[in-house]
Amino acid sequence: MDTSRGTQSPTGADLARQIVVISAVVFMIIAAMVGTGLFGGTNVRDLQGGALDADATVLAPATPAFSIWSVVYVLMVAYAVWQALPAQRGRERQRRAGWWIAITAVLNGGWLLAAQFLTLPATVIAIIVLLVALGATLRALVRTPAETWADRLLMDGTVGIHLGWVSLATVANITAWLAADVVPAMDADSQQLWGVIVLVVVALVGVAVAFGSGGRIAPALAMSWGLVWIGIARTSGEPHAPAVATAAFVVAVVVLVSAIAAAGRRRAVAATIGD
Repeated sequence: MDTSRGTQSPTGADLARQIVVISAVVFMIIAAMVGTGLFGGTNVRDLQGGALDADATVLAPATPAFSIWSVVYVLMVAYAVWQALPAQRGRERQRRAGWWIAITAVLNGGWLLAAQFLTLPATVIAIIVLLVALGATLRALVRTPAETWADRLLMDGTVGIHLGWVSLATVANITAWLAADVVPAMDADSQQLWGVIVLVVVALVGVAVAFGSGGRIAPALAMSWGLVWIGIARTSGEPHAPAVATAAFVVAVVVLVSAIAAAGRRRAVAATIGD
């Protein structure tokens, strides 16, 4: 056993984990194809009466923001291939996080299927469960530090981008459900007020993720990406909401700065311990 690299003798459970991860990612990709209408279904933007479209609420990002899903899918496929290598089979980090990553892939696909075939409240439940699973996955990675560049990119990077985007998507999804089914129609000023209040909460979540993850940059980049596109959507599209746009741009900066500050703090603590 090579304890310095966190590698132990592979077991049957390790092989099962590798197979499950591959199967989960394949399921996610197929669900994504269904969700985008490639298999004859309806595109997500047109589902649920258009509640998930870019112009549905003041907290919906502009359509180009959703291209980040392509990045998530490419990284997930790359991770599935990499983790299947024999050298990864008995690694402690794979054992701690691999099952969780498989769960997040299944839940990701489950959200798309819920949007396609179920109801708007079902999508809210699905995305909240996905968010919790991603948080647990990141926690497992934080507790087992990365050893190689591949760890940082294919595990920390993949999970971080997925978590950061889903954190913001959860807010947009819940807002879409409330606007469509629960809260009576609001005037423009009320929509802007509540939009700004929710973005303040997003800022707090972003700061918490930054310091809780030791300053990992991937979640902050994904959240900021979505926030910037919320700002763009509210300045160039409908519903027009300049106050929400300004808040979104400010929160994007806050989230990024928090991640940089948290990373600096982590390095300073590590240097102190080293001394």
